[in-house]
Amino acid sequence: MNLSSNPKIIISRTDNIGDVVLTLPLAKALKEKYPESEILFLGKKYIKPLINCCENIDQFIDWDTLSAMPEDESTFFLKSIGAEVIIHVFPRPEIARIAYKAGIKYRIGTSHRFYNWLYCNKRVDFTRKNSPLHEAQLNFKLAEPLGITAIPSLVELGESYGLTKIPKLKEEWKKLIDPDKFNLIIHPLSRGSARNWDWKNYNKLIEILPADKFKIFVTGTEEESARISEHILIYHPQVTDMTGKLDFEQLIAFIANANGLVAASTGPLHIAAALGKRVVGLYPSIRPMHPGRWAPLGPEAKCLALSKDCIDCKKGGHCTCINSISALDVKAKLITNYFDANKQGI
Repeated sequence: MNLSSNPKIIISRTDNIGDVVLTLPLAKALKEKYPESEILFLGKKYIKPLINCCENIDQFIDWDTLSAMPEDESTFFLKSIGAEVIIHVFPRPEIARIAYKAGIKYRIGTSHRFYNWLYCNKRVDFTRKNSPLHEAQLNFKLAEPLGITAIPSLVELGESYGLTKIPKLKEEWKKLIDPDKFNLIIHPLSRGSARNWDWKNYNKLIEILPADKFKIFVTGTEEESARISEHILIYHPQVTDMTGKLDFEQLIAFIANANGLVAASTGPLHIAAALGKRVVGLYPSIRPMHPGRWAPLGPEAKCLALSKDCIDCKKGGHCTCINSISALDVKAKLITNYFDANKQGI
C-alpha cells in the first residue's frame, strides 16, 4: 500500500467500552508507523469521553449521528473527511458500504465476512472465534496491509493505551478518596456483556477486606442502583455508593484516582487496567469469554478463572465456574506484593 506522507486513517469499532479500550494500542502502532498520520476513531457516541483521553487519536466520528443520516448524506460526510484508509475492526455491513461509496482508497476488513468481498479491497484471512490470540492482538491482524506485521506481546499491549489526557475529577468526588487506604472500586454488574460473580461472593469479599486498609466503593448505572442497594449496600453501610452518580467522563476520572477495581469482563475493568490500577477480573473458562481472549491488560492487571471447560456455563444463565472463584482468591490477587511495596502490613 502506497500511502501519502500524512494519511488519515479511520479505526472503526462501534461496539462496547472494553472492546474499544483493547483497540487503543492499535492507534499507537499506527502513529509509530506513520508519524504524520491523523488517526480518527468511528464509534458509538457514548464512548467519546474515552477516546478524548487517548493521545494517539486525533478525531472522533460519532456513529450514532452518522447512522441516523440518509445513506447519501452519511456517504458525503465520510467522503468529506478525506480519509485514505478505514480499518473495520468491528465489522458492520452498513459502514463497509458507505466507506466503499465514499471512495476511501484502502478499506481493510476480514475475508470471513461476505460483504467485505463487495466493499473491502484489502481483506485479511483470519477468524477471531477460535484463535489463541488475545482480542487486543487480533486487532493487529487487520493492520498487516499497512505494514504492521508484528503482533505485540500482552505486556507490550498493556503499556500502549495512550490514556494520558484524563479529565479532572470533580472536588465532590475527589474528597471521597482516602489517601491513606487502598481505594477499591467494586463494579458488580455488566449489563449483559459478561457472566457475573454472585452477590454472595462480593459480600464475602467486602467482609474479609480489612477496613483499616481498604475503602470500598461500588459503581454502576442509575438503573442498576436499586439492585446493588438491595444486594450489597443494605448489608455494608460502610461501602460508598457511587451508582448513578458519575457520568462516563467522571467515571474514568474516578477510576484514575482510585487504587484498584474488581469486576467481571466489563468496560470499567479494562479502563482500570489501562490506567495501571490493580485490577482483578473474574471470568468463566469457556470460549469465547475466557481470559485468554478478554483478560484485562496492564502492569497491575490480574484475573481469575477455573482451568476447566465448564459444561454448565455453556448453557447460559447462572455461571457455575465463575462463582467457584472464592473471595479469598480475589483478596490474594488484590494484596499480593501491593502492601509490601507500599510498606504496609496486612
